[in-house]
Amino acid sequence: MGQAVQPDGWPRPRGYSNGYVVGDVLFIAGQIGWGPDERVVDGFVAQFTLALQNVRAVLDAAGVPVENVGRVTVYVTDKRVYLANGAAVGAAWRQVLGKHFPAMSLVQVADLLEEGAMVEIEATAVIPSGAAR
Repeated sequence: MGQAVQPDGWPRPRGYSNGYVVGDVLFIAGQIGWGPDERVVDGFVAQFTLALQNVRAVLDAAGVPVENVGRVTVYVTDKRVYLANGAAVGAAWRQVLGKHFPAMSLVQVADLLEEGAMVEIEATAVIPSGAAR
């Protein structure tokens, strides 16, 4: 049986969990560039940074260190915007996740569910023994 992970202060999502633990694996749902007020911020780099911070918040809520992330999938609505902002994206990554570079896929999609969202990031991590859940 699995267990939902919910960062403190976040509104409960409808129909899914922000994080879900099955066995010793944490699955992090796609996170977008919005805060607890559920308002998407302006700008691709700002959205990318906040989406990463949201992934980090789920990791922290589960007691899982960044180094245990094994896979990240980044969904973007325009790969050209991602590529044009490569230096800023890299800086945001290092700021939020440090110099940990797990397996990653980048997928361009036609659109994302939330209006105005340009990026969504999901991740999978292994939970170390003894981590708070």
